[in-house]
Amino acid sequence: MPKVFVTRRPPESSVALLNDAFGPKNITVFPEDRPINQDELLASVTGADAILSMLTEPMNSEAFDAAGSQLKIVANMAVGYNNIDVHAATERGIVVSNTPDVLTECTADLTWALLLATCRRLSETERFLRSGKWASWSPTFMLGVDVYGKTLGIYGLGRIGKAVARRARAFNMKVLYHSRTQLAATEEAELGLTYVDFPTLLAESDILSPHCPLTDETHHIFNAETFKAMKDSAVFINTTRGPVVDEAALAAALHNGDIFAAGLDVFEAEPAVHPDLLTVDNIVLLPHIGSSTLETRAAMANLAAENIIAALKGNTPPSCVNPAVLEN
Repeated sequence: MPKVFVTRRPPESSVALLNDAFGPKNITVFPEDRPINQDELLASVTGADAILSMLTEPMNSEAFDAAGSQLKIVANMAVGYNNIDVHAATERGIVVSNTPDVLTECTADLTWALLLATCRRLSETERFLRSGKWASWSPTFMLGVDVYGKTLGIYGLGRIGKAVARRARAFNMKVLYHSRTQLAATEEAELGLTYVDFPTLLAESDILSPHCPLTDETHHIFNAETFKAMKDSAVFINTTRGPVVDEAALAAALHNGDIFAAGLDVFEAEPAVHPDLLTVDNIVLLPHIGSSTLETRAAMANLAAENIIAALKGNTPPSCVNPAVLEN
């Protein structure tokens, strides 16, 4: 019977799926609620036919070799899979899967929550109230910026970017986007989108939210130069990948008034946050909770389990990211 190793305890529904498919004795879950370290990982994956992994641990040649030649699938409980060496996995005939679609709406909701909190300075004002400093209402106290009727810029228009754009309708916003591929005119009209080049996106957006994959091209694409190209009244939001932002440059832009405010749910070296960001008042910082709802995390874990079950039973996993493996 195949053996499955789970690197961190997921919602119980996914463990139940694996137990039903392969028997509880063949499912091993790392018992502690923390990222597994490399030595623990290498020891734990030995003999595994499948690994259900998280973004917090590297899945590379060392891990694949430690598991053994019988390893058939690494199922990441995330949309992103930058932690996995897909090339090395493909060379070894190992399926890599992720969990797209199931967290689209949840992450778009969080993007909007962060957007509103940042524009209206909610973290700052709550900290002020809790400190006991609030003495009276004032006509100039903690002034934020409007959202309704403004221009929203989206960089990268995948599933989540489109979901964020749909929500902008309720705020009567003009929505600009820049992406590797321009949508068909019919879909642009349906979503109320206007395609622009990257410099125009920077110059005209009142609120700018990237929703792009992390690639060599997008790494630190938001940097000192791009922040200076934005309006000094602009708000920058990031719920996609931490490394698309040069965090030191963002902190400097906020300190210097190059942009009005920022809201981040992801960071380059999680769980570390660049120390300069912690000295800035006009920023909202969240601990990577974009998909953190009961329903969504269960759906993600269940999809990861379903990918494993399909692969180990000789079927096509629902969300394989290296389909060339399946052709061999």
